[in-house]
Amino acid sequence: MKARATGTRMKKSLTILGIESSCDDTAAAVVRRGEEGAEVLASVVFGQTALHEAYGGVVPEIAARISSFDSPVSIAMMPSGASIKV
Repeated sequence: MKARATGTRMKKSLTILGIESSCDDTAAAVVRRGEEGAEVLASVVFGQTALHEAYGGVVPEIAARISSFDSPVSIAMMPSGASIKV
């Protein structure tokens, strides 16, 4: 059964994984929406500010080497109890 936008509340919960990435930061959040509204289950931000501080700004080569989705997504998924099915 698919949820439709009919103006009524959803009967089933919906869990969303959001990922944001810039050249030097990566963030992941897990949000669950159900009958009672939305709840942020986890929100994680990995920043590289300390790595680039000595250079006075972002160094793209350093940012590219360090950037990864794996850690923020894995950490955000743990407390949420959600899993990704492929």
